[in-house]
Amino acid sequence: MNIRFLPKKDSTASIWSGGLTYEYMIYPKTANYTVRDFVFRISSATIEQEPSVFTQFKGYHRYLVMLDNGLDIEVNKEKKRYEKYEIMEFNSDDEVISYTKGNDFNWMVSEKISHHKLKIASSNESYNAQIIILFSLDTTVITINEKLYNIEPYDLLVIENPEKENIMLHFSNECLFGILDF
Repeated sequence: MNIRFLPKKDSTASIWSGGLTYEYMIYPKTANYTVRDFVFRISSATIEQEPSVFTQFKGYHRYLVMLDNGLDIEVNKEKKRYEKYEIMEFNSDDEVISYTKGNDFNWMVSEKISHHKLKIASSNESYNAQIIILFSLDTTVITINEKLYNIEPYDLLVIENPEKENIMLHFSNECLFGILDF
């Protein structure tokens, strides 16, 4: 098992058409974002323009969570509303237009991966997934198999668990909690 701590302050910003995107992680490490050969990518973005057209990615499933307010959005010409921390799921090749400014969390997963899920966790969890992601929404203490990690808002912990050991988790505050199996 390998645990990686990826603080928000260490993420690198790049420009997208609606603002800035901060990449935390691309997997595997040898993957290239522009070639679109990654298994998954975790990022956070600012939406600075109204309206903003989201970048399309053929072959990816996407999770998006607004971190500071709700989201008024149009997906394939259908208007939708998501509240702060409500998880939005869509295909990355959908036509998505945002009518809200703010900050978001993004997790893109290749459609070749059949088992993945993102939810809000706030207590104890026990999982044996190959990849577990933990994104803090507030200052949080996360206990992983009895080891404590103090993390700040919008920091990320990624557990690589190729042996699929059972991992016990406890959260002092709500976190975005994702699992992925190959």
